[in-house]
Amino acid sequence: MLNISDIRIDKRLSLEKCHSSRKLNPEMWAVKFSRWLLILLGMFILALFLPWTQNIRARGTVTSFNPTENPQTIQSRIDGMIAEWFVQEGQVVNAGDTLARLTEIKDEYFDPSLLLRTGSQVDAQKQANDSYLEKARAIEQQLQALESTRVAKLQQGRNKITQNRLKVRADSADWVAATVGLAIADTQFRRQESLFKKGLISKTDLENRKNKLQESVAKETSARNKFEASQAELSISLTEISAIENDFVEKISKASSERFAALSQYYDGESKLNKLQNSLSNYTIRRDNYYITAPQSGLVAETMRSGLGETVKQGESIATIVPMEYTHAVEIFVDPMDLPLIHKGEVVRLLFDGWPAIVFSGWPNTSYGTFGGRVVALDRAIGPDGKFKVLIQPDPGDTPWPEAIRIGTGTSAIALLKEVPVWYELWRQLNGFPPDFYVPADSNGNAETKKK
Repeated sequence: MLNISDIRIDKRLSLEKCHSSRKLNPEMWAVKFSRWLLILLGMFILALFLPWTQNIRARGTVTSFNPTENPQTIQSRIDGMIAEWFVQEGQVVNAGDTLARLTEIKDEYFDPSLLLRTGSQVDAQKQANDSYLEKARAIEQQLQALESTRVAKLQQGRNKITQNRLKVRADSADWVAATVGLAIADTQFRRQESLFKKGLISKTDLENRKNKLQESVAKETSARNKFEASQAELSISLTEISAIENDFVEKISKASSERFAALSQYYDGESKLNKLQNSLSNYTIRRDNYYITAPQSGLVAETMRSGLGETVKQGESIATIVPMEYTHAVEIFVDPMDLPLIHKGEVVRLLFDGWPAIVFSGWPNTSYGTFGGRVVALDRAIGPDGKFKVLIQPDPGDTPWPEAIRIGTGTSAIALLKEVPVWYELWRQLNGFPPDFYVPADSNGNAETKKK
């Protein structure tokens, strides 16, 4: 009020009875505001003691639990040119179906009779190797024959040496006997000569004794010559056995050298044969690689080389096949600081891109549009992006995952940890502390099942 008049209305009327006056009364508004403020403060204080589930958030994608069920790119095993396509994008194929046919672009494989010519070379080399092997076997038999002959000849020479030694002994005995007879005849002749000089015997008797002396001399000379001849024959036989040994050693060494040469040619031929067989196998496998086939059943999602006459290099992708049936899984990537808080078998809530969801991370039982999962594997080594991979499969006791999700769909994961009061969680967030270290309480090693 401006107070420009002395007449006051508030003295005549009771403003408290007016509805608009009561609405504009500052004191009443202050009382109501204080009441509401106290109520809100009480609710806030009560809310601070409500349970809050600590959690870890991470991003990931939908994948397949079995590696063979992931999308697979088909590569060309050889360098070639696309000559024909047998499929188109979006077509369903079975394992072993032909996708495309390639033709050769390298000049060393242009010969249409390459396999036949290489096979002929393999057969010729086999025959050459067989010849070398037969030659080595023939020389082996020759060596055995030479060894047998050597043994026989050496035995014959040893027998001859034994015979000559016996002959030397016999001739030596005859020579000794002849020498003794000569000495006796000489003594008798001298005695007869002495008697003849004394006139006791006739000259005829002396001449007879002299004749016997000459016979003894002849016998001794003959026995000595036989003995020396026997010794000479013994020496010759000893020399002959050494010559036989040396001769057979030379023949056996020569035959052995020829055998080793044949075996060397055989082994060299085997090496060439292996190379030719390897080349033949490579040519055969290369011909089989002209046709690119599907390794598994699935849908042809994309063809990287769709035209004809385009050249592809070895290992270059030409098509992608997506399996029709696969086991869903989710791979997420967590920071090294959060990895110790995640354990195998723990419950995880998942949000799939494209599926609406209302999420209250601290109260998972009030969330809508999330799906349950359980941790089945944790990576042991850090990835190139500085995070660890965690693999999650559907929780059999929760809502089934949507059938429409595809491999590669983006996913957000909320790993549920320990339950704490709200005030503790606010205090932790304000101080920047990590979630409490949490170990499953199950004694069997399984993660503790949390109430969703």
